[in-house]
Amino acid sequence: MKPPAGAPAGSPGRDKVRKLGIIGGATWSSTALYYDHINRGVARRLGGLHSARLILESFDFAEYAAFHQADDWAGGNAMVVDAARRLRIAGAEGLLLASNTMHKAAQEAIAATNLPLLDIRVATAERLIADGRSRIALLGTRFTMTEPFARAPYEDRGLVIHELTPEWRAEVDRIIYEELAAGRVIRESQRKLKTLITELGKQKVQAVVLGCTELVLAVDTRANVLPVHDTTAIHAGMAVEWMLEEPEEARAAA
Repeated sequence: MKPPAGAPAGSPGRDKVRKLGIIGGATWSSTALYYDHINRGVARRLGGLHSARLILESFDFAEYAAFHQADDWAGGNAMVVDAARRLRIAGAEGLLLASNTMHKAAQEAIAATNLPLLDIRVATAERLIADGRSRIALLGTRFTMTEPFARAPYEDRGLVIHELTPEWRAEVDRIIYEELAAGRVIRESQRKLKTLITELGKQKVQAVVLGCTELVLAVDTRANVLPVHDTTAIHAGMAVEWMLEEPEEARAAA
């Protein structure tokens, strides 16, 4: 089939771009970053008037976060699984969870829908390895910083996760839930995060992972003493590659 006008020679036609289902709203501000990154990525690759084929299920974050505050992971995961099922029914060909912590429900979402899931942890770990990093600091919610579901995909690939002090873990978690999740970027918290990254640079850490999709709102990835890996941008890049992947490539990778 001939590509539509505006598509560069050799690029997939509009009908070949996969439709991606995104579960977001955890929080809406980082979900907006995904929408921007993915659409810009597709437009760069295909040219012309092209944009991404996306379906979005966006949570009321207060409802989703309440399950975590109550340590009710089953309730929070059920929200994710129900949203994944709705995306499949709506025609999604793959799933993206626009949150690191939400990946607690990744396997349940895959089992419930039989759809491929683009894993933020895998994408980031592979980028770190490609960049030659072996010892990292993982910043995120207290769940992401401490629980096996978030750490194992890095550690299973041989990456060593540097342990933050309990005080720093509590402060990063507070900044996320009390400020960034509410759409507030406070200068004092930006300074604290920069101080943390500077301290980590003195402790033989080779790279910092922003393992919360909101943290990039408060951390300048280009102005720190250590390389800073933004999981939001890395994950969105993975989504663009998957959406534009030729069918033959997809079969070979399966």
